[in-house]
Amino acid sequence: MDVLAITTGQDLIHIIEKGRPAVFTRFYTSYFQKLLLASDKYVKDVYVAEEVVQDVFLKIWEQPNRILAVRSIKSYLYKAVINASINYLNRQRNIGQHHLKLIAELSDDCVNDLEEENEIILLLHREIERLPVQCRKIFKLSRFEHLKYKEIAAELGISEKTVENHIGHALKTLRNRFMNDKQLHKKGKSFLFNSYLF
Repeated sequence: MDVLAITTGQDLIHIIEKGRPAVFTRFYTSYFQKLLLASDKYVKDVYVAEEVVQDVFLKIWEQPNRILAVRSIKSYLYKAVINASINYLNRQRNIGQHHLKLIAELSDDCVNDLEEENEIILLLHREIERLPVQCRKIFKLSRFEHLKYKEIAAELGISEKTVENHIGHALKTLRNRFMNDKQLHKKGKSFLFNSYLF
């Protein structure tokens, strides 16, 4: 069964009741990375985010009736993951009650925007992995670990000019790939350039 056809709570309940764990696992896998990114925005810990997402799916598997009336399983999953993430923060840091209102105010449009943004981030990371080894390593140290050129040069035993050249090559390559990608609309390109490819 095509997991894209699973759009409502009843669709997913049907899979569970039919005892088709392989299909459920494929459905889980299709959403896992995007939901992980959604949770990580709140908890700021990828391991905690993994547990949050896994727990949401485990509860669905063990208590499928809770999604019986769900008309959009995508919206439900995002709201459930974000709600669980906020609950985690409440337990850890006792944040204010106004944060709890976020989940109630999360519209379907917000969910779609969030999923779209996460898809773009995942696409960017896949493109980064396609860069040459040394270039990729230097780019990650710069953009993800926030090291200065001088620090990268010292760590890798190369010149700052070499670091600068690799960063320039990475940015040019990534920009060219995304500018020529017909699947990315203007909003997606704007997000990428403002967030990563500066």
